[in-house]
Amino acid sequence: MSEPFPRSAVTRRCFLGSCAALTVAHPVLASPLLALNTADVKTMLAFVGTYTGAPGAGSNGEGIYAFDMNPVSGELSHRRLVAKTPSPSWLCVHPSGKYLYAANEVSDFRDGNGSVSAYRIDRSTGDLTALNVVGSEGADPCYLTLDAAGKYAFVANYAGGSIAVLPILGDGSLGAATDIRSDVSHLGATQAPSAPPGSYAISGHEAPHAHMIAPDPHHRFVLATDLAQDRIYTYGFDPTTGKLTPTADAPFTSLPSGDGPRHFAFHPNGRWLYSIQEEASTIVFFHFDPDTGSLRSQQTVSALPPGFTGTSFASEILLSPDGRFLYAANRLSNTIASFSIAVDGRLNLVNHTPTIGDYPAQLRLDPSANFLYACNRRSDNITCFRIDRQTGILSFTGHYTAVGSPGSITFLD
Repeated sequence: MSEPFPRSAVTRRCFLGSCAALTVAHPVLASPLLALNTADVKTMLAFVGTYTGAPGAGSNGEGIYAFDMNPVSGELSHRRLVAKTPSPSWLCVHPSGKYLYAANEVSDFRDGNGSVSAYRIDRSTGDLTALNVVGSEGADPCYLTLDAAGKYAFVANYAGGSIAVLPILGDGSLGAATDIRSDVSHLGATQAPSAPPGSYAISGHEAPHAHMIAPDPHHRFVLATDLAQDRIYTYGFDPTTGKLTPTADAPFTSLPSGDGPRHFAFHPNGRWLYSIQEEASTIVFFHFDPDTGSLRSQQTVSALPPGFTGTSFASEILLSPDGRFLYAANRLSNTIASFSIAVDGRLNLVNHTPTIGDYPAQLRLDPSANFLYACNRRSDNITCFRIDRQTGILSFTGHYTAVGSPGSITFLD
């Protein structure tokens, strides 16, 4: 997504202007992998959403691509364009495996809004059949997720500063929004006091910017981050009506002003939540109360390598399915932080691994959790890392996958 910005400021979305593209020149990090006969391995489908638009400006994709993913080696192969659609930057597969949904990060769909597209999946080929496209009820939708039952899609509109609930109909298509929420009552500081020395990460606090929305594991609440307001909002959710209701006791949780909460991830126990702050490049560990939806801060750590100075924008956060490890991506630093999770939920740094690519927009684990994929938007590739399940350490597999401006990757098991 492109946004106006002061020429004197370095912003997280300034890809080729004030931040020169980095040349990848890292040594090989992984130990030599044993040769494997993978000719007879059954592959699974992987879908990649990309940023489209003006080539050379961080928008070099053409839409949604399908790949075959080898579950033994992690390699992505046989790339094909399966949907030509504008900037499908975030993808979700329906719990049934029958449908794919894409947040189209644009602002020219209808009345200055973005859109969400629905597709039927051909599981044998990966081909997509368009079902319908609806408005996202805000400009530049940047995040999309579904409830566990596959009845609702939740979308966060970055430039529009709004969140919306979209019902999923019986044929997989999307209905008109059942609820839309926005809050313009507060804006945080221009610069994050928690950012590393020398940081000019000062974008994003001129207007509300909804960045993520997702239900909690107990399916009672929906949480949403607003980067500019430095808040995590908590709503009660009624699955019969698709309506959101601000919680009475704790309608939002504040982060340090200017830090810019971006994404969050729940621990498998459903009681711990980890939030990554884009402009401060920090991770905050919260206790989550499943009865009230409230959050209580327990720990704050940096996502950056020790001693890092200058500008970096943290992007993604995810946990291993067993709840033992947490991974966080840093753009400009172009590193992945690995943490172990203690018995009390606190984080302990394991190490930092170079992404072997430029500007990682998203991290995603494959369904087996043996591999981690980094979508490197500015270097037009996806890099694959093998995960040591005992230590959490990442090792580069040697697999680069060429794709223009990847925004997200998801799998059909």
